[in-house]
Amino acid sequence: MFDQRRAPAAAALAALAVLAGCGTADAEADGDDESPDRSGGDEAQRLTVEVLETFDHDRDAFTQGLELRDGVLYESTGQYGSSDVRLVEPGTGEVLSVQQLPSDEFGEGLTLTDDAVWQITWQAGLAYRRDLDTLEPVETVDYEGEGWGLCHDGERLVMSDGSDTLTFRDPETFEAHGTVAVTLDGEELTQINELECVGGQVWANVWQTDRIVRIDPDSGRVGAVVDASGLLTDDEAGPADVLNGIAAAENEGEYYITGKLWPHLFLVRFVEGA
Repeated sequence: MFDQRRAPAAAALAALAVLAGCGTADAEADGDDESPDRSGGDEAQRLTVEVLETFDHDRDAFTQGLELRDGVLYESTGQYGSSDVRLVEPGTGEVLSVQQLPSDEFGEGLTLTDDAVWQITWQAGLAYRRDLDTLEPVETVDYEGEGWGLCHDGERLVMSDGSDTLTFRDPETFEAHGTVAVTLDGEELTQINELECVGGQVWANVWQTDRIVRIDPDSGRVGAVVDASGLLTDDEAGPADVLNGIAAAENEGEYYITGKLWPHLFLVRFVEGA
């Protein structure tokens, strides 16, 4: 099933070009030593994925958000008419509980605070604050623009909208109170999708790619790029959509990752490339 969000080919190619570090060649060819160094110094570290374990995942789940708490995954799914929020047993893929969204709303990212689940929508401009146990909505908040990914760093919510901008929001009111522009090797990085806040950094899927990036939320600079390609076999990848979904696991440095309509959930580490 294809993602119903519009996906201009040019945007996809631009995203891939940015990830490959394109856009710097012209400046080097000009030999302009006075050009400002917007990268902040070092280029982003390049990492790969080490798979520790593989689990079953609901092939019908169009995964938009993923987070682990107390051994249970909270998962948000998308698509008009089938969007929901659910509790999932990570070891088996069993759906323990589910709450549907209205058929005219496209579910997007989610995150957890101390006492609630926040789930956002793509173009409806609605954020749902939900009960941690029942997943029932207890409050609905309006916001402007698109919603893509969401995470909580312990003090603030961090939200993506598919552009190069992350927006910081109050975890109680959802009110916006700041933004940061994201750059990779000195160039803007767009298509920022699902988010996971860990240790003062933000891990993010980049839509329509097999890349995951680590963002410093204070500077917006990408410090690491993970190549997560090749996780599915050719037969598995055929009916699947893009890589999407990151949740910090029980052990430090380990993560659960999956994708939209993927048959597997992977427990992984991000390691130095060969």
